[in-house]
Order: sequence, then structure tokens, then C-alpha cells
Amino acid sequence: MPTNFTVVPVEDGRKPAQGDSDDNSVLKEEDEETVGDGNPRESSPFIHNTDDYKGTLYDGKNMALFEEEMDSNPMVSSLLSKLANYTNLTQGVREHEEADEDEGAKKKTVKSPQMGTFIGVYLPCLQNILGVILFLRMTWIVGTAGILESFIIVSMCCSCTMLTAISMSAIATNGVVPAGGSYYMISRSLGPEFGGAVGLCFYLGTTFAGAMYILGTIEIFLTYIVPSAAIFKAEEKALEAEAMLNNMRVYGTCCLTLMAVVVFVGVKYVNKLALVFLACVVLSILSIYAGVFKTIFEPPIFPVCLLGNRTLQNHGFDKCMKTEIIDNETVTTRLWALFCDGPELNASCNEYFSLNNVTVIQGIPGLTSGAISENMWGTYGPAGMMVEKDLPSVPAIDSSQDKDMPYVLNDITTFFTLLVGIYFPSVTGIMAGSNRSGDLRDAQRSIPIGTILAIATTTIIYLSCVVLFGASIDGVVLRDKFGDSVKGNLVIGTLSWPSPWVIVIGSFFSCCGAGLQSLTGAPRLLQAIARDGIVPFLEVFGHGKANGEPTWALLLTALICESGILIASLDAVAPILSMFFLMCYLFVNLACALQTLLRTPNWRPRFKFYHWTLSFLGMSLCLALMFISSWYYALVAMLIAGCIYKYIEYRGAEKEWGDGIRGVSLNAARFALIRLEEAPPHTKNWRPQLLVLLNLDTELSVKHPRLLSFTTQLKAGKGLTIVASVLEGTYLTKDTEAKQAEQNIKSAMSAEKTKGFCHVVVSSNQRDGISHLIQSAGLGGMKHNSVLMAWPTNWRQSNDPQTWKNFIETVRETTAAHLALLVAKNVDSFPHQERLSEGTIDVWWIVHDGGMLMLLPFLLRQHKVWRKCKMRIFTVAQLDDNSIQMKKDLQMFLYHLRLNAEVEVVEMHDSDISAFTYEKTLVMEQRSQMLKQMQLSRTEREREIQSITDESRSSIRRKNHSGAHGSGLNNQISQLDEEKQEEAQLIHDRNTASHAALNDKADAAPERVHMTWTKEKFFTERNRNREQNATMAVRDLFNMKPEWESLNQSNVRCMHTAVKLNEVVVNKSQGAHLVLLNMPGPPKNRGGDENYMEFMEVMMEGLNRVLLVRGGGREVITIYS
Repeated sequence: MPTNFTVVPVEDGRKPAQGDSDDNSVLKEEDEETVGDGNPRESSPFIHNTDDYKGTLYDGKNMALFEEEMDSNPMVSSLLSKLANYTNLTQGVREHEEADEDEGAKKKTVKSPQMGTFIGVYLPCLQNILGVILFLRMTWIVGTAGILESFIIVSMCCSCTMLTAISMSAIATNGVVPAGGSYYMISRSLGPEFGGAVGLCFYLGTTFAGAMYILGTIEIFLTYIVPSAAIFKAEEKALEAEAMLNNMRVYGTCCLTLMAVVVFVGVKYVNKLALVFLACVVLSILSIYAGVFKTIFEPPIFPVCLLGNRTLQNHGFDKCMKTEIIDNETVTTRLWALFCDGPELNASCNEYFSLNNVTVIQGIPGLTSGAISENMWGTYGPAGMMVEKDLPSVPAIDSSQDKDMPYVLNDITTFFTLLVGIYFPSVTGIMAGSNRSGDLRDAQRSIPIGTILAIATTTIIYLSCVVLFGASIDGVVLRDKFGDSVKGNLVIGTLSWPSPWVIVIGSFFSCCGAGLQSLTGAPRLLQAIARDGIVPFLEVFGHGKANGEPTWALLLTALICESGILIASLDAVAPILSMFFLMCYLFVNLACALQTLLRTPNWRPRFKFYHWTLSFLGMSLCLALMFISSWYYALVAMLIAGCIYKYIEYRGAEKEWGDGIRGVSLNAARFALIRLEEAPPHTKNWRPQLLVLLNLDTELSVKHPRLLSFTTQLKAGKGLTIVASVLEGTYLTKDTEAKQAEQNIKSAMSAEKTKGFCHVVVSSNQRDGISHLIQSAGLGGMKHNSVLMAWPTNWRQSNDPQTWKNFIETVRETTAAHLALLVAKNVDSFPHQERLSEGTIDVWWIVHDGGMLMLLPFLLRQHKVWRKCKMRIFTVAQLDDNSIQMKKDLQMFLYHLRLNAEVEVVEMHDSDISAFTYEKTLVMEQRSQMLKQMQLSRTEREREIQSITDESRSSIRRKNHSGAHGSGLNNQISQLDEEKQEEAQLIHDRNTASHAALNDKADAAPERVHMTWTKEKFFTERNRNREQNATMAVRDLFNMKPEWESLNQSNVRCMHTAVKLNEVVVNKSQGAHLVLLNMPGPPKNRGGDENYMEFMEVMMEGLNRVLLVRGGGREVITIYS
């Protein structure tokens, strides 16, 4: 059962030069290197591992066609030469070589492994499987459970290990298995999370196995070899069990310390003694069979004394009789003194003693005695129950004193499932062959044959022992766990030939050897896990002495083993390690089943006698045995494994081992994607799947990392996130920059805790790259349905008009692709991780967009940053609408949507277009016309801009001299003067290259302008309408301006909308933490693109954080469940 890690020297094929890499690591999956593409890949003899052979790969002109690829793709002759020189190393040798490499010392020349199936696999498995449970508990299990149920217990446990061995053989023969045994197989088949969790469970199982063997050693020593060596002795029978436990703790701790020192000083001595320990096991087994067959002719004399039908402890008396006649005088015996107050015949005696006679039966009646029928059925009972034979007896009325009498009692409560947990450790140890894979001449042939033969042999031994013990030994002796009825002899020893001491001494040394091997194997297993780097807090245990011996791992193993020894009961420790081994076997079966069902191309085991149904049967049997043995231990073991799994998933290093779980994920993802593509998602399942378009600076760093923060805050919908960016150029020249940019974006995503995928595209220009991303990002049904980007803040000052042109084209393409669009203005001022205090998220619901404006604030408020913010919804009412009814309807709509928000209806009537709006439009159009002229020099352009600015200012002065203005118009004109100053400065700063664009000058027919409005504005406008003279004066002013008459009336009305909407939004929402606005679409006529940007700027002016939202043309929120 214990795990063997034998250190075997291996010969290296050549002398390495100084600084040369070890050829023996060409197939080591853990070693990774970085190649030309910047990605870590597995070391392999097939690719990019040819440094030692440069200069020898190409000789002559026969292969000139492949000359340029020789550095990355070696010649087949070179490959075969490397494979021929490759030698698989054991754990010990590998550690030693790594230590020597670190020290810079010269490696030793060692021999290649030459162990065959019999020596290398069969005998180690046999030694590990046959152990302490067979010698100390097998007879008791048979007596308690009966032959039939014992047969079932053994069959279940052996079937479990046989099925596991079949699965293990398939995995072990699917390529080279370096040292690490079961841990290596599970981790490389199921991934680092499962591998680490099960590896640590296997380590704990091996460690507790060491504790169990040490307890077995001390039990044999104190109970059967030197009982007088006990330190704690009980004066009363009731305290005997507690005294024995204390003795076990003291002697067990001393034994553990001694064994740990032996392992620390030199493992080689332990491995050299392995043959001696194996000889003890084999001789003990042979002596049992010899003794069983001898009982046919001459049963051994082991009398058992019964009082009535109760079995007596044969310690304090020599004759099984109450009185005897000596010199014609009846005298009492020592047995009388145990039950009576004195030696006198008239002394007061125990009632049951007085009512029943004593009888003597043979403890070993023999194979042909017919005892098999008596022992066929089980006899379970509580702790303290007397071991009784099926004989007539007279019961006593008062049985209160029976517990103090020398009867044989049950020390623990017995039941079927308990016996399963106690017995299972006797079938573990099947991994001994796979742990020695580096020592074998042909591991892929030896491991399956040796392991399965060893399990078959031990199964036959166990099943035959169940039948032979039940047929040869009396039932009361079988149920006597410690042999008290046969004068303290080991029960299985009474059956052996030629002497009971053969079994006693053999089992003692067998348990010592098994304990030493557990203390040798467990630290190396922990060291292998620590060196894999998958569990960060275990990294310290990867270090050891200069020669690689795991010193720190040995110390931890000894401490854990000591905790098992302090339990002090073999029957209590056995179920614990059963859980850990069963969990390990469960995952070996799972690994084989997964690999078989997934049909991975690399799954090509040489062992062909396996099937996924057998693996699933083995896995189910392991799980059933876990809960049968002890459901609470099973839950604890699964909880420990689950915690380790989640810890590795959260903190562990990322490893790509080509494991089966990754294959399951790929298959599950493929299946889900195919199912998703069958139909678009229902409105109830709609969630924002974001394509985040990032801008990078000259150093390929993210310009606006807060956009990623906002993405994280929006991810309450748990949807897909694709973070993308575009680099200009060709992929052949920009591949390195693209990988660097992708790495920078991933780092930014990690810093902002954004979970998703990163994608960098290299394209000839930004516009095409973004178009490609919008069209092709995602896969199948997992495609983005929303695009998130930042508003081009400095588009006016930019020398390149493509900045805002690309933005508008992106808006158009998202509309064409029926995608929602989110544009964040002033994104750098958005919150990062700090939680916002109480405030509002204001939604301005101008037009219906499918419900995006309603859904986004709800998703944001799921995040801790926005959780304290309240949601307010503003909507617009026209003059002929009933605003009170609109508010009630909207509140009811929100109630059905299960959204909590304040509602406000903003009223606005048709208003005259102000002079400020005309002037704003005039400046915009004149600037646009100027920049569309033929190529002008910079001086001429600045002079043209200045003349436009002067003309605008003079028109404002003429307006100031007019006397027919109302007070409201004067205020607008004064405001216009300030705005014109800022606008002129912006125009002066703008120096862009001239560009040609189509400009459709067809004016649309004037339409009625509907806008949001407030009650205050309504009363002001109504008073102005009553003042006819003021109105006529404004109209006269319009007629005085030929520039205004020539303006595009569509632009005038759009500017009017932007100005009026901005006034209302600023008035209501200037202090809001976030303002969500409907985003109007760009004009169909591309000639007005720059005007569109101006409209957007005017609409958002004076607001800090703005999110423009444009729906994708479908409903995203519903009132239905």
C-alpha cells in the first residue's frame, strides 16, 4: 500500500558541455521555453529544441529546399538520435540531477534501468497491498461480518482496485509517465486544479497510511511481543482501553521519530531493506496456508474457556474449571477467585458464575470440523457486548457486575459499513508499479501486466483467507480482536505453521517496512506537487538538501503522521486514509473515462483492454465505498479537495498540460455554441455582450483604462466581453507589436478585474479594422450585441479628420449590424473602484430604444460602485400630451418592469429658434465650408478663419444696436457673444488637412420641431407670444440677416434641438453621477458628418459623465416573467 519512490541511477547518453541543457528533459512536459512567437510551449524533440545540433543538421545539398526551416524543424535523423538517447528518470534521480545542475557539479555516470515486470511491478504491488489489516483485523472482520458478508466486502474493494488498475494501465501506457505516479497521471489528465487537489489527497492518504502502519507496529509490539513494556497500566478493567491508547501514543511518537530520522539520513537503506520486508510478508502468507492445511490432519491445541455461552479472557487462570480435587479434597481454582469474594467454597460469587458451568472448546477446530456453517452469518453489536457462542446458558437476573468480569467484549460498536472502511486500506497500494515507472525496462508493458496480476493474486489470497478462516477457526475466537481467549496470542498466528511467532515477527517487520516506505514516498509526492508550482503556499516544500532530498516535506509529513498517531486507534485511522485513497482512485477512473469519451487525438494507450463503462463503474464504486465507509469522512475529504481545487483555481499558477478537463470544456463550449446558434436569444435571456473598442497610445498602452472599469461594472449581466483594438499596418510587420499590445491589454484587464477575451487586429487603417471587428468578433451564438467605446474628446483640435470620421462610421456600422452602441464621454472621470456616495443615475428617455436605457442603470446598480445611487427617469412631453397621465403610465410601466426609479415628465412646446441657435449654426457651416475648400496654405487658412470670426462678431454688434428686443433676447445675445469668443478660439486652433466629401445641399422641407420643455420656459414663451411687437421685432431682425436666410434649415433645427435639450438636461441633471442620453443617429448624407459631431458636443455641453445609448433595434427588457 505505501508509495515507493526508488532512486535508481540512469546513464546519460553523452557528456554535457558547461551550460548545456539536459537532453533527458526533451519530453518533460513541465519544462517550458519561449520561442520566436513569444508564447511558452512545451519542450519537445519535434520542434525548436535543436540548439545542441545546429551545424550538424544540414550537410550537403540534398535538402537545400528545407534549409531555411532547419532551425525550427530538425531533420528526422536528428530527432531519432535524440529519442534514442532519451532516458526516463525516476523522481529521486531527477531531483538529484536538478540539484547537481543547480550546484553546477558534474553529473554522475549511472546505469540505465533494467527492471522487469516481476521485480519492478508485481512484487512491489504485492508487498504494498498485503499489509497490517490482513494480519491484525482480517480474522475479526470475518468473525464479525460472517463469511458471506466478508466475501462481499472483499469482492467490492478488490473490484474497485481492479477497475482502477485497468484505468490506470490505460493512462500509464498512453505515453511516458515520469515519476510522480498517480499524481502525475491525474494532474496531466484532469488539469492542475484536479491534479493538485487529488495529489494532495493522495499525499494525505499516504501520510495517514504511515500512521496506520506505525500504530499496527506498536499494537503488535505491546500486545503480542512484549506486553510488559506498557508504560500506562490500568488498575481497573474499564480503564484498560484508555491506558492502551496512551501507550500507543507514546510508543507511536517514538517510533515515528526514529523512522523519520532513518528516512532523513538515507533513503537508500530503506530501499535496500525492501526485499527483507517483502520476504517477511511472503513467509507469513505461506505459513498461514501451511497451518490451514495442517488443521485437516492435526489441529493446533488452543483451548478456549467458556462460562455458560460467554467467552472468558484466558489471562488470570491456568485451568478452565471452578474447582478441582487435590488429595481427595475439593479446592477452588484461580478462575473461582476471579468471580468470587474468596477461595472458600461458600464464598459469595457472581450470579451468572454460580448458575452456569464452564466448558472448554477448541479454538482451532480444523478445516473439516464444520465451523464454516457456524461462521456463515455476521454477529454485530454495540461496544461492551460479550462475545458469546451459540450454547445453552442460564441468564442472571443481576448483570450489573458483568462488565468487571474477565469476559471477552466488543471494544467498539460494529456494523457493516464500519468494516468496509477498516478493510479497504488492505487493498490499496496498487500505484506502486506506476510510481516505479522510471525503473522499468518497458514501463508500458510492465505496469499493466504487473499491477493487474498483483491485484488478481491478492484478491485470491483475501477471498481464500475469508473462507479458510471461517472454516478453520471457531467463531468466538474470530470475534476476539486481540486474542484474549487464546492467552493473548495473535488470532491469525494460532493458525500458522510451524509457530505463531512466524506471523508475529513477520507482521511486525512488514508493518515497520510499510511505515518507512510511506514516510519515504509521501514527502517526495509533496515535493513533486510543490515543484509543479500549482499551489503557491506549498512552494517551500519543493526545496530540500543539496542532493534533492525533501527535508521540509519530510518534516510536514511527520507532523501530519503524528496527528494520526495521536488518534491512537487503528480502527479510527483506517477509514480516514480509505477516504483519501478512494478519492484518488475515483479521479483515476474519471480521467480514463473522460479521455476515452473525448477521443482526444493524443489518446492512444498501448493497453487495449479498457472501456469507458468500466471506468465509470469503477468511479461509481469508489464513490459508493466512500459513503458506505463513512459518510461524514467522505464529506470532509470532498470538502478538503474542493477547497484545494478552488484555491488553485483562484491563486494557483496557470498550467497548460493538455488535460481532459480542458477537452471537456472545449466540447461543452462547442455543443453550447451550436445550440445557441439555432435561434436568437429571447428577450428574457438578453444581456449585454460587449465589444469594447480601446484606443492605444504610441507605447501600445491603453489610453482609457477607466473604460475597462466601466465594463466590469456593467458585467452584472454576466455576458460576454471582448476587448479589442486596431493597429495600423500589415500583420507581417506588426505581429510583434500586436502581441505586445495584446499583452498590455490583458494586463490592464487584470488590473481592472475585467474578465473576458482580448483581440488585437492589424489592419491597413483604423476604419477597416473596426469594421472587421464589428462583423467578425465572437463565435457562433456567442457574439457581441453591444459596442462600447469612448467619445473622441479632442476631435476639434485633432490634425487628422479621420478621428471623428472613424467614429461616425462606427456608429453607422453598428446600426447596420443591429448592434447597441454605448459611447462614454469624459470616461477618464468615471469611477474606478471607489464606491460612490448617494447620488443619482439620470436617464433621459427621449425615444424608445428597446429598453436599453432602462436596463443599463439596473445592471450598474448591481455593482458595489453604483449600489447607493438612485435611478431617475426623465421623459419628454409635447404640448398636446397629458403629462400627468404620462407620469402615471410610466410609473406603472416601471412597476411591471420591477425597476425602482423616480419619474419626472419634462414639458416643452414648439418654440421659436433663437438668434443664438442661428449664430451657432452659421459659425458651424462657415467653418465646414472653409475646411472643404481646395488645399490652402496654413497662413491663408488662418487668415480665412480670422475673417469669419470678425464677421461673426460684427453681426453680433449690429444685433446689439437693435432697439426692438425683449429682455429674454438681450440675455441670449449676451450669452451668444461669450459662446462666439470660445468658438472662434476653437476654430483658430483647428488646423486640419483639406479633404473632399460629397455635400448634398438639398434642403428638407421645414417640419414642426418638438422638444422637451419646462413650465417656467412655457410661461416665458407664452408671455413673449403675447407681446406682438417684440415678436415682429425678432422677425424683422431675421429679415435683416441675409446670412441666416441662406442657412440649411435642417442644420438650424438640429442645432435648436441640441441647444434646447442641453438647457433642460443641464438644469435637471448637472449634479448626477451619470447621465444616460438617447444617441441620435448620424445623417444619411455624409456631407453633414462634422455638423453631427457639433450637435453631439452642444447636446452634452456642461455635463460631466455622459453615456450615449443607441439601441440595436430589438427589445432587451420585458414585463413578462
